[in-house]
Amino acid sequence: METTVGLHGSRQDSTAQERTKAVVAVIIGNGFEWFDFISYGFFSVIIAKLFFPTSDDNLSLLLSVSTIGVGFFMRPVGGIILGGMADKIGRRATLVITITLMTIGTALIAFAPTYKDAGIFAPLMIVCARLLQGFSAGGEMGGATGFLRDHVPVERLGYYTSWIQASIGFAIILASVLAVVLVKYLSVDQVESWGWRIPFLIGLCLGPLGIYIRNQAHDSTEDATRVRERTPVIEIARRWKSRTLIGFGLVIFWTVCSYVLLFYIPTYATKVLHLPASTGFIAVLVGASIVLFVTPIFGHLSDRYGRRRFLMGALVMAIIAAHPLFKLLNASPGLHSLLLFQIVFGLVIACYEGPILAALSDTFPRQIVSTGISISYNLAVITFGGFSAAILTWAIAATQNNLAPAFYVMGTAALSFIATACWSPRKD
Repeated sequence: METTVGLHGSRQDSTAQERTKAVVAVIIGNGFEWFDFISYGFFSVIIAKLFFPTSDDNLSLLLSVSTIGVGFFMRPVGGIILGGMADKIGRRATLVITITLMTIGTALIAFAPTYKDAGIFAPLMIVCARLLQGFSAGGEMGGATGFLRDHVPVERLGYYTSWIQASIGFAIILASVLAVVLVKYLSVDQVESWGWRIPFLIGLCLGPLGIYIRNQAHDSTEDATRVRERTPVIEIARRWKSRTLIGFGLVIFWTVCSYVLLFYIPTYATKVLHLPASTGFIAVLVGASIVLFVTPIFGHLSDRYGRRRFLMGALVMAIIAAHPLFKLLNASPGLHSLLLFQIVFGLVIACYEGPILAALSDTFPRQIVSTGISISYNLAVITFGGFSAAILTWAIAATQNNLAPAFYVMGTAALSFIATACWSPRKD
């Protein structure tokens, strides 16, 4: 027997206060996840030295960074299990589980003894922490989007879900500023001894707050009365394979937005363009600020004028602008060219990410929406986003062409354009 739920019931009856609680409940988890991820990346050199010591510094760093990859491999597993739980037992309960697992993983990193103190158990704790965080992150996006879909008015779904994406911009700004403050006001020995743990301790404080807020969030009537007789992942395999493939295609450029156009660019600026690290840092802060403040605007506009035109507009702009902007970076490397790059692509990212979660939410029936989004999202992340920095580093070295990232952006945008052309919203 297939699950059925009403479309408008609880969303139209929700008070403004309940909707605000629902939005805060979901964005705190997404912001927490990205803050932790970015902080780990910033201090990966120190973590490598303390937990993965070898005679070869490059090998040590590679081992440290590879733990991020371990977390990515757990995402699809978490997406299937936790996404299914969100559709079967309820969104709020699952969101409490995801943020609890994130908090435990952060605690393991924050309090992990170093290799000098605990030997092989030290890197094992870091690996276990990343596995746990990857598993929980796998269920976060689908569960959070499904939760908001149950709580907000259908005509404002784009605006409310866009705040999940905007929280990434806030996480980048917070983690970046904190890292700069630590490096500026602490000595090298202090940072390596205990300073690197501070971001994870702050994250550890956010975890219990997020758990409390999510426990206090209202369970919608739809969430509480859903009939749960089928396993969502089996339903997707039987009936919704094509829509899952379309969802996967929509996410391809979305994940490139975050992992290439925001996170990889500072590395590109220092390693390829040979600019000071501070230049890349300033540029990425500008891009993150645009994502934070402009994404909700495009989410709101997509509610009024439709998702497809903004998704396609962003993709066309990415295809047109990628090669000229990367060429400009190489012809005139400096702060001004990097700022122009981040401003243009910050607007492209905001235009695409504003409506993307609402579009994904409209791709699947309500009873399997969390599972459908989780599978589509995490498979695309692990395929096109999570390892993109390593792929692009290899591509530049192999081709001796500094414009290789431009072709990667253009190719992934073209794939998402095809998916967007095939996409159509469901009205159930």
